[in-house]
Amino acid sequence: MRFEKLHGAGNDYIFVDCLDNGIDDMSVLAQRMSDRHFGVGGDGVVFLCRSAVADVRMRMFNADGSEGAMCGNALRCIGKILSGRCTKNEYTVETNSGIKTVLVGNCTDTFTVDMGKPHLLSRLNAPMDGSNLRFTHVSVGNPHCVILVDDVFKVDMAVAQQLQTYSIFTGGVNVEFVQRTDYGLRVRVYERGSGETLSCGTGACAAVVVCVKMGLLPRGVDVSVHLLGGVLTVNYSENIYLTGKAEKVYEGDYYDKVHFCDRWCSKRTR
Repeated sequence: MRFEKLHGAGNDYIFVDCLDNGIDDMSVLAQRMSDRHFGVGGDGVVFLCRSAVADVRMRMFNADGSEGAMCGNALRCIGKILSGRCTKNEYTVETNSGIKTVLVGNCTDTFTVDMGKPHLLSRLNAPMDGSNLRFTHVSVGNPHCVILVDDVFKVDMAVAQQLQTYSIFTGGVNVEFVQRTDYGLRVRVYERGSGETLSCGTGACAAVVVCVKMGLLPRGVDVSVHLLGGVLTVNYSENIYLTGKAEKVYEGDYYDKVHFCDRWCSKRTR
């Protein structure tokens, strides 16, 4: 099976073209391919499928096999893939959170995604080890928990793991630790289903939205969001626009030994 591996600011995904070939169990395959020791290795797998309403449909699975609604970094990577097949100024991608538009930048590796409007759900306290943790719950196509801190490098990432079991997050949550700086924001991300990642496109958007709502950032300006894997630019006016590079790492053929062994053992026992 042919695949491509791309990343956006270090958030790496494996992309499989399913436009002409179906995949029986995407969840299981995503777990095997995402394994960094026995598979290709990545934060997840994105399957490109046919769509009746857009240029392509994306189905995104995290490294643990759970399906996500969408991914901002993966959307830019899809723009990179599609731009290599046909020349257009923009592409539409059907996701589980609706149709998203990917705009091609002046640089061949830079793409902007119209992420739509955010939904600020609530500001809450969560009991953590005898103290209350203040956070903001916001949806940018998928759920995020944004926590403002003084220094992102001094946070305990175990807090993000504890939040996965909090009662209002029935399907888990992406957690962002956000630090306001003179040059924008510094963010560390814990993604549900994958753990700490080098970056998260929707997480960067969620961080900017919360800071704008709290009066810490002006609305309608480009904000530099510095993540472990690189810098993304977010502009939140009415809609959220996410800009950054999408880079191809390599491509290859994936041979699923487990699937082959299952079939071989089945024949031997008949």
